[in-house]
Amino acid sequence: MRIIRFARLLTILLSLVFCQNINAQSLPTGQEVQYNPITTAVPFLTITPDSRHGAMGDAGVATSPDANSQFWNASKFAFSQEKFGFALSYTPWLRQLVNDINLAYLSGYYKLDNYQTLGASLRYFSMGEILLTDQNGTSLANVSPNEFAFDVSYSRKLSDNFSGAVALRYIRSDLSGGIGPDSYVPGHAFSSDVSFYYHKNFGNSENDQSIAFGINLSNIGSKISYDDGQNKEFLPANLRLGTTYSKEFDSNNSLALSFDINKLMVPTPKLNTITSTSSDGIILNNNEANMSVPGSIFSSFADAPGGFKEEMQEINFSAGLEYWYRHQFAVRGGYFNESEFKGNRKFFSTGLGLKMSICSIDFSYLIPIHQNNPLANTIRFTLLFDIASFSGSKNTVVPIEKAPTAGN
Repeated sequence: MRIIRFARLLTILLSLVFCQNINAQSLPTGQEVQYNPITTAVPFLTITPDSRHGAMGDAGVATSPDANSQFWNASKFAFSQEKFGFALSYTPWLRQLVNDINLAYLSGYYKLDNYQTLGASLRYFSMGEILLTDQNGTSLANVSPNEFAFDVSYSRKLSDNFSGAVALRYIRSDLSGGIGPDSYVPGHAFSSDVSFYYHKNFGNSENDQSIAFGINLSNIGSKISYDDGQNKEFLPANLRLGTTYSKEFDSNNSLALSFDINKLMVPTPKLNTITSTSSDGIILNNNEANMSVPGSIFSSFADAPGGFKEEMQEINFSAGLEYWYRHQFAVRGGYFNESEFKGNRKFFSTGLGLKMSICSIDFSYLIPIHQNNPLANTIRFTLLFDIASFSGSKNTVVPIEKAPTAGN
């Protein structure tokens, strides 16, 4: 039967569509041979889950903390000003082609005291309904492949301006809906994140400014297998660095500018290495498939076959802007850039935010430069809640980059 082959091909296809969005036709003539994107298993772990940062060009490792910080940088939770908050996000996927693929994201935090915070999130990716057939084309069953990840985090202030966090994650990926030979099973994996956040206020009471820096090493963990360990694939281990500068012009107007760089810490495909074919017909690269996770992370900074030039092409960058009026209405914009040889994702994004007495709601809209993005011309939304709103106490959330010190 074709099910194992289908599952692996689906993994590869989803990796290409979700993370790299191949569009070789948009590359200059004669340069297609240099096109060498990096693919991994469970690429849904890299999808921006919330609308605020989606509207800012996918920049978020050093923005002000909110209920979605679990994905971007869990150490930001330590500087949250509310006792408890949570958010729910919904992202349609490939909406111009199908209507049953989507990503749902639930995230929240709870402050134990002025220094310690617990966070958690759940990501669920539904791939819609797929018809499986055998090698003769006979229909076997309609299945609904899906993937999810659940994680918890602990963040702590290490000083008045600096915090750190660790997160532990469980991942399950079912690409066949439970239909197939006994050798095929859903993939399971565990991973962790390590992150840090620095925030410093300066200026005066009439002209407040702040600067923030963040780093997040995410999805560092085991490999994942769909055939009881016969073949294992890398998780999308990732390094994200960024900074945010904010300025409050007066009590009504504030502005924040963010910039992130991002790099996958997994092996770069070697276009000239010897490959072998597995029993189900999938071509494997022995050198990359057998590499350990620690080895792949360290070597990922110097393993590109094109040398330093190609290593630099593997770095994506995001730039975002967030303007708030009276801490109630936000306008956001951003830009994301990826090398044309590593996926060619280039897009602008925009969005709005509205803070009400009970909750906040964010919208985002992606405008692709090349028509190769599954979120092209799609509206996403996020709802955020905090306990202070329900209890009737004064809301102290400040949507610009201002955070209390450890003594407050």
